[in-house]
Amino acid sequence: MSCSDPCCEGGIDFTKTPVAELFGSNSFSNAVMRERLPKNIYKEILAVQEGEKELTLEAAEVVAASMRDWAIEKGASHFTHWFHPLTGLTAEKHDSFISPTGDGRVIMEFSGKELIKGEPDASSFPSGGLRATFEARGYTAWDVTSPAFLKQDRTGTTLCIPTAFISYYGQALDKKVPLLKSIDALNKQALRVLRALGNETAKRVYTTVGPEQEYFLVDKKFYDQRPDLMLTGRTVFGALPAKGQEMEDHYFGALKERVADFMRELNYELWKIGIPAKTQHNEVAPNQFEIAPVYANSTAAVDGNQMVMETIRSVARRHGMEGLLHEKPFAGVNGSGKHNNWSMATDDGINLFEPGENPESNARFLLFATAVVEAVDRYALLIRSSVATAANDHRLGANEAPPAIVSIFFGGPLTEILDNIAEGKVSGKSESGVKVKLGVTSLPNLPKDVSDRNRTSPFAFTGNKFEFRMVGSSQSIATPNTYLNVAVAQVLSEFADKLEKASNKIDGLQAVIKESYSKHRRVVFNGNGYSDEWVREAERRGLPNVKNAVDALSVLTRSETISLFETHKVFTKEESESRYHIYLEKYSKQINIEAGVMIEMARRSIFPAVTSYAASLARDASSLAAIGAASASQEKRAKKIAELSAELFDDAAKLETVLSEAQGAEENFAQAKAYFEKVRPAMETLRSKGDALEKLVAKNAWPFPGFEELLFKL
Repeated sequence: MSCSDPCCEGGIDFTKTPVAELFGSNSFSNAVMRERLPKNIYKEILAVQEGEKELTLEAAEVVAASMRDWAIEKGASHFTHWFHPLTGLTAEKHDSFISPTGDGRVIMEFSGKELIKGEPDASSFPSGGLRATFEARGYTAWDVTSPAFLKQDRTGTTLCIPTAFISYYGQALDKKVPLLKSIDALNKQALRVLRALGNETAKRVYTTVGPEQEYFLVDKKFYDQRPDLMLTGRTVFGALPAKGQEMEDHYFGALKERVADFMRELNYELWKIGIPAKTQHNEVAPNQFEIAPVYANSTAAVDGNQMVMETIRSVARRHGMEGLLHEKPFAGVNGSGKHNNWSMATDDGINLFEPGENPESNARFLLFATAVVEAVDRYALLIRSSVATAANDHRLGANEAPPAIVSIFFGGPLTEILDNIAEGKVSGKSESGVKVKLGVTSLPNLPKDVSDRNRTSPFAFTGNKFEFRMVGSSQSIATPNTYLNVAVAQVLSEFADKLEKASNKIDGLQAVIKESYSKHRRVVFNGNGYSDEWVREAERRGLPNVKNAVDALSVLTRSETISLFETHKVFTKEESESRYHIYLEKYSKQINIEAGVMIEMARRSIFPAVTSYAASLARDASSLAAIGAASASQEKRAKKIAELSAELFDDAAKLETVLSEAQGAEENFAQAKAYFEKVRPAMETLRSKGDALEKLVAKNAWPFPGFEELLFKL
């Protein structure tokens, strides 16, 4: 099949197409709209993006015509409303631009109505009871805050229009609608606080996000021989090889040529659609890697991360590899996460989490930082629930990822300053030498680097942003950011109530910081989050430690959670409850698939292979005995394999029994609980037998590629 892309013509040459020229060439960005739209229409779109007005159909018609012409010039034949259903993936239905003229010809059309509204069948997407199966109608609506882009592959070019997805009755059926509402809620309350502090210039506060994406690469030929990887994304059997990650020689190591070629094309594809991929490197585990973009506004970052995950997989296949996004594809080595770097900024360029060079900016910084402390403490269970998945349960709390206890790392100097404020020590110097002065006109002058880096913290302040490290590698970042936005919005609304009533701005600000931080500083922890001592200390402080997704999700049904979402118009009660049921169903379905694959692999592949191998050992032992040679070791090995294979067969039957019981549960929570409490332990027992057998049989007798091939051969 022919392809005009340089990737198909023997490589990428940035001397022929410089990166600056390439970047955003397939993105219908604001820069493109500024060039192609009439000035009045462009200004109207900017106003819509800023939430200052609603989009008119007249403006949409002009944008649609321009977008169509731009896409067709670049070879597009189809368009799609690209959205984020509650599966956590993306969805798209392609329509061509053609419109028959009646004389056997066609013209290329794309109307304003087609741009701003689509009507996909909603019946097959998760709704959690928001609509019946026969109520198939759903609507997609153009998200003006995220640029349209072109998706190109060997089959052609498609115009992708980021959209929100709602039911016939207006209920959110996706992850984008709640995110947009949470951004509006945070903007409203943050502006109230800024106005109370005397800022009259900022017109909008928005959130920025920069997600660091971890993933594994494995050779496609080995991947295709592993039913568990193909069907579940992780290995349900697999013994560790002699070497794992203990030599610590992979992290930041030199890239293998094959991986470097892959990353070069990955960057090329991402840069074309305007995703500012910035950093790439080897991660801790063998064949584990990371890519991180420059931050962007939240909606663009969410869309961008979905495309990063999709592009990792598609580019990997073109290089004869498979990209694994599962949180724990291999037991015994590090899993993969997604660090969500979150901040708040104003439309006039102020990062609200940037320690400033004058007392006014530092006062603002400490106030907003304190708001995050209170939000994370009060809504720790909600934040924990945002990362609650069956896959993420494998990594949270292990010595590779943050613990399931939600805490904040601030570092020594900043913690000292806030402690001093809470304790009324309003002048002098802290032990670290940072000046602490809370006089009439000033708050402390803070150093630029007010914190070190603590890789064990789930929620760390890293200089001018907060890094939420509990997010799973395969997750959409929409939900964690939605919940975080709402939690902080609620705290800021309460801060604003107090500041608006304060007769003296400085005194009021100091009082708010002191009261809030005094109550909520228990959530600040600067030590080793991996240690057993922290688990005990967290319990003493009264911090929740929810170790599994099933229990973590229950917070979504609590009255205070429902009230929080309703107050800020992010979810209705029905929408909150629907997500609870959807996430429980997804948890159960994931483990159900894994258990089914495990039983199949044990019975149809492992058991026949190992029993055949044991029989061959027994025959060899008999042959050796017949010539008077020692055969005890052969007999002993054959006997051990026979014993383990019998146990494997029995454990598969036991797993099948508890799996059937879990499948029969009628209520979502009871079913998910059965999968967690009964099915997963039975899977672990069965795995232990399979992994023990893998270590006993000859390599050529084992029916699947092992970890040595998967982790060390690229």
